[in-house]
Amino acid sequence: MTTPSSDEPVYDDRVYRSPMAVVTGVLLLALIAWLCGDAVVRGEGTTRWTALAIAFCAVPLTVAFTLRPAVFANDDRMRVRNPFRVIELPWAAVDVVRAGYSAEVLAEGSKYQLWSVPVSLRERKKATRAAGRRDARPGGQGGAAPNPAQVPDEPLRAGADKVVDELRELAERGAGRPGAQGSVTVRWAYEIIAPAVIGAVALIVLWATV
Repeated sequence: MTTPSSDEPVYDDRVYRSPMAVVTGVLLLALIAWLCGDAVVRGEGTTRWTALAIAFCAVPLTVAFTLRPAVFANDDRMRVRNPFRVIELPWAAVDVVRAGYSAEVLAEGSKYQLWSVPVSLRERKKATRAAGRRDARPGGQGGAAPNPAQVPDEPLRAGADKVVDELRELAERGAGRPGAQGSVTVRWAYEIIAPAVIGAVALIVLWATV
């Protein structure tokens, strides 16, 4: 058995995020900027301050749940950036990566959800039906010999299941690397939490003093 060398290269991170969430986040931020900006420019009295407090609270929350979530994975570890936390998971500490009703990773007795890898049951059923139709055609399973040019190299899978398969493969391949050793670390995203809390408190104070 060959022991992995500490000199083995670590390639650039693979990044997994939801394109739909990114688009939604951009649209929501544009809407917040338009509504709150209009209130600040045209409003009077406490209206301007209320609009600023709403923006101060809504912008970081919108970023947290749409633009921020992402999974970064390389040969040594996976970094999960969720709305309010960043979880660093060396592959040796990962027990399993799975996708049921949500994509999640189990490590050291804890479970962490992968916010940037949404599971679509509809997409999964669609992929299953498509695979069944493919196998039922002549040349599929139980039929005549298939034409290699017409048969895809990989089975039909939903997007989240493909991502989980890739992460599981990286975990299995990298668990023995010297750079993949260590414990799970969790860091709270105070850069998101602090402005959201300040905006919420300011909003409560403004409403209480009206």
